[in-house]
Amino acid sequence: MEFKDYYKILGVPEQADVSTIKSSYRKLARKYHPDVSKEKDAEQHFKEVGEAYTVLKDAEKRAEYDMLRQQGTRQADGGFRPPPNWQNAHADNGGFGPGGSGDFSDFFDSIFGAQGGGFHQAGGSAHRSQSHHSANHRGRDIHHKIALFLEEAYEGCQRQLSLRVSEPDENGFIRQRDKVLNVKIPAGVMQGQHIRLAGQGEAGVGEGKAGDLLLEIEFAPHPYFAVDGKNILLTLPISCWEAALGTSVEAPTISGKVKLKVPKGANSGNKLRIKGKGLVGKTGEKAGDQIVTLQVSLPTSHSSEAEALYQKLSECEADFNPRHVFEG
Repeated sequence: MEFKDYYKILGVPEQADVSTIKSSYRKLARKYHPDVSKEKDAEQHFKEVGEAYTVLKDAEKRAEYDMLRQQGTRQADGGFRPPPNWQNAHADNGGFGPGGSGDFSDFFDSIFGAQGGGFHQAGGSAHRSQSHHSANHRGRDIHHKIALFLEEAYEGCQRQLSLRVSEPDENGFIRQRDKVLNVKIPAGVMQGQHIRLAGQGEAGVGEGKAGDLLLEIEFAPHPYFAVDGKNILLTLPISCWEAALGTSVEAPTISGKVKLKVPKGANSGNKLRIKGKGLVGKTGEKAGDQIVTLQVSLPTSHSSEAEALYQKLSECEADFNPRHVFEG
């Protein structure tokens, strides 16, 4: 079994906090996303980054991984031997990675268990189903999280999923099989939405029907957009003179840049609404909006001419006290 150094994969120190881990994941996920990356082995890197984030973002999984990392033995050939009597603590990975259990490594499955039911390989031999093979039972549903970039959710996309499913063979033994599906994600899907693919779950027993595949939509972190229901949120920096005088600026939206009018005398925290630039949601529903929060920003350094203008401004506006709320 090859050891996976999740800290090294994400490029963070062992003491990294959750926000640092999330920030590193966000950058690497966009860098290696197979739809946009030209990096060599981008898809494999994307899966490794997703697996590392699944473990390190979760306090319980991270603690278990850290314990295994300290007590296990790394071998010269790159292999890894866990400590004696090590047992899986989880039956379901519940992960956020780029795919489901089929996208996780054997190292991950050996720690946290493979998704897809209570049957698993142990010591290289398959376990026999508790139900006699002549009985008819519907197959289990597979619950699978799929992470999308916001642009993919807005426009719709095609995704190839790799799943590992359990199914009985002709002798009634439960065995693992890798299954690849090409899935069409419709435009406008929402965070937490479920898409049901009938008959794409685990095989039934006897003449029982196959279960379904239930895809749960989850959004990957975006560099500057956030989501609130169907609304898309954006914090937009503006200069102090744009805020004072009012202006028209370009603002990014999920479908491209638009002109946005900033009113005269704007302040940090003021919110502007761009109608119809949110997510669509269910077919036929009215699209959400984009909510823009203004953030007044100052240069980090000034020319002598600018400082002279600021000095003149302070004299002209001597009666203005922004801290008057603390007086009384």
